[in-house]
Amino acid sequence: MAVTIKSVAVSSPAYKKGIRDGDVLVSVNGHAINDVLDYRFRITESRIRVVFTRGGEERVAEIKKPVYDDIGLEFETFLMDSKMRCRNKCIFCFIDQNPPGMRESIYFKDDDTRLSFFMGNYVTLTNVDYGELERLIEMKISPINVSVHSTDPELRVKLLGNRFAGDILDKIKFLADSGKVRMNCQIVSCRNVNDGEALEKTVNDLAAFYPRVESIAVVPAGLTKWRDGLYPLEAYDESSARGVTEITERLGDGFLKTLGTRLVYASDEFYIIANKPLPPYEFYEDFDQLDNGVGLIRSAERDIKDELEFVSEDVGEKAGKKDLKYVLITGKASEEFMRGVAADVCKVFKNVRISVVGAVNRFFGETVTVAGLLTGSDYIGAFEDFREAFEGSDGVMIPAVSLRSERDLFLDGMSPGELSEKIGLPVYPIENGADIVSFVRQAVENQE
Repeated sequence: MAVTIKSVAVSSPAYKKGIRDGDVLVSVNGHAINDVLDYRFRITESRIRVVFTRGGEERVAEIKKPVYDDIGLEFETFLMDSKMRCRNKCIFCFIDQNPPGMRESIYFKDDDTRLSFFMGNYVTLTNVDYGELERLIEMKISPINVSVHSTDPELRVKLLGNRFAGDILDKIKFLADSGKVRMNCQIVSCRNVNDGEALEKTVNDLAAFYPRVESIAVVPAGLTKWRDGLYPLEAYDESSARGVTEITERLGDGFLKTLGTRLVYASDEFYIIANKPLPPYEFYEDFDQLDNGVGLIRSAERDIKDELEFVSEDVGEKAGKKDLKYVLITGKASEEFMRGVAADVCKVFKNVRISVVGAVNRFFGETVTVAGLLTGSDYIGAFEDFREAFEGSDGVMIPAVSLRSERDLFLDGMSPGELSEKIGLPVYPIENGADIVSFVRQAVENQE
């Protein structure tokens, strides 16, 4: 598949060899280029032969460069073609639980192994055949993040709503046997469906492929209020969530003795629902599953502690021109944790006061408690619910994770600027806990 070149960086190796905007890339070192994986893999050599066309005329560029260096080509899309659309109809799919009227991109379901490698997305592998798996192995695409959910063929077919979904263990074995691909696995746990004995079976089946399967995360299915007509799933309560944590801890204890690693972890959300203390920092080993919310709070605690230690006593003691007051809005799940963070920060910065407000998620429903799914309207709701906390405030901190990757829009289409106008206060998206310290430090220093 020939791909049109959108632009060529001036002074790049490709530009110096005469390749220009609008040319069509045909092959690299004799290999056809179908997508970004082909392209990135084939240009790693120090000598490459690029075949391209201009106005239908075939041309050749011989390029010599350092190994792994880029050659300067840009294409219309990052993947060089369209995303792979998900073929599944998962009974827990969050996208199916979105309200109507949102921007079109929110309803798109991707299941693309290339995005797993480049962006960390989790994929079910139902979209790929063994020829594609061989390509991934040849290119040593690793790690691949795999949405497993169950290794029982019948149960996985039910969970994914796809009659071709039952061969996941065969595909994981195929990748593992190559010795070239590592995998992180995810299990979205649905109450009374794939937890309990089914969860134990899935984890033990995956553990057989250690170290190629290097971590397993168990997360609760996210349920919104927009589930009319969908599979009747139940939200986890304290007792059922404790059941999941007990399974992952017991299995993890066993793996630690036999494999030297815990391997499987329940997400922080499970511990919060279970009203159970989070395990200590060391429990999470290399924190391989942070994107699934596994060990996120303990990791943030350590980052914040380290950041506060860098704050010199003179900066912390400076009163500045005036006292500073901020409100930090977060999700209900992390409200207690963020109160502790705010208290620690204010102990160091003597003239700073931070009020923490836990926002109710009215957009998706009150059962959704994570900060990443708060919308602009939810932040406005928190402002209206706790107006006194905002009085005299110098600004509002919000978790940046509630914005899309470009950090310009919430899920309901509102922008941080629009939110700021509606509540009459500056809004500051904060990337992580350590950034709270950096933000406050800068605010204090600017008051000098």
